[in-house]
Amino acid sequence: MALDLSLYKTTLDILEDARLDTFSLIKKYGYPCEIHRVITEDKYVLEMHRVPHGRNNLNDKPKGVVFLQHGLLSSSAEWVLMSPGKGFAYLLADAGYDVWMGNARGNTYSRKHVTIKPTSSSFWKFSWHEIGYYDVPAMIDYVLKETGVQKIQYIGFSQGTAVFWVMMSTRPEYNEKVSAMQALAPVGYVGNIKSPLIKAIAPFTNSLEIITKIIGPDEILPNGIINELAGQKLCIEEAITQVLCTNLLFLICGFNEEQLNTTMLPVVLGHTPAGAATRQFIHFGQLYNSKKFVQFDFGMIGNKLRYGTFKPPPYNLSAIRTPVFFHYADNDWLSTPTDVKKLSDEIPSSVGIYRVPHTKFNHLDFVFANNATEYIYKRVLNIIAEFV
Repeated sequence: MALDLSLYKTTLDILEDARLDTFSLIKKYGYPCEIHRVITEDKYVLEMHRVPHGRNNLNDKPKGVVFLQHGLLSSSAEWVLMSPGKGFAYLLADAGYDVWMGNARGNTYSRKHVTIKPTSSSFWKFSWHEIGYYDVPAMIDYVLKETGVQKIQYIGFSQGTAVFWVMMSTRPEYNEKVSAMQALAPVGYVGNIKSPLIKAIAPFTNSLEIITKIIGPDEILPNGIINELAGQKLCIEEAITQVLCTNLLFLICGFNEEQLNTTMLPVVLGHTPAGAATRQFIHFGQLYNSKKFVQFDFGMIGNKLRYGTFKPPPYNLSAIRTPVFFHYADNDWLSTPTDVKKLSDEIPSSVGIYRVPHTKFNHLDFVFANNATEYIYKRVLNIIAEFV
């Protein structure tokens, strides 16, 4: 029987993509890429990845600057894992934009601090509140200074939207630095989530002592050798264990077998999960319990010392003035239609709310679906073109 060399090459490419970091992955496919680092006010060192232009528009002046912020347990890699023609960062670069991808503290690319090592528990004393208050503003200021533009366009996925609400609520001056925001699978209110993972830990999140004993006090699900083995050995197309990989993803985010490219599972699991602080999960669990969008709950005494009130204060969503476009899906277990509508109703600058026209489209489909370009990216590209 003749050896199918094309399949062999594809398999080799997939396994290589699972091992390459974001910078190397982008360079492999012929796109320019730069690494930039910024230090936050509280001294975390963050790494950003920039694709200044596409493969074929070398001499064109960029239409504008677009900043992409990843979701929970992820990194800048999620915007390029699906390869040119499918990865959103590639599509934006080819459309003529200067693309910057952020990395939140604690993930694969942002595991440094000026004085604290990630092996210390004090490194992990943050939730997504600090990412919104410190990280995103620091990265946006760096991008504005580096590019010389007055405003950027912001695209956030999942937690990448939550940190935007935090930034604009606590630092409303950043409304003047963002011309428009695209919220993909937006997260704020999570009282109706269906994800078993968040619902399982939610009952324990009002006691930091108990929950940290259950899921660990510092970091949860860092990227490492387990990801690599799972991606390359257990989840390849021919493996009988591949069903375990798909079921794990569906268990967290919702089921949509039609839009999941199982061939790319080794690549996805080679980069995701990319690590996060335990407190990020705890904070979402607290929101599920309270049915409110509020700051981290440190307990009555801790709240009184930190906030001056016994309960954590709500985020001031009315401070958001940047035009916000919401994009949601029916089968999203983490960003449900009911919660998205509630969030949209409370943000005065909400321009519109768009339902992806596919009943099984789920949370991860916004970044990994076979037909994400047709279902969502083309629409977003049309919208951001209006703000150039």
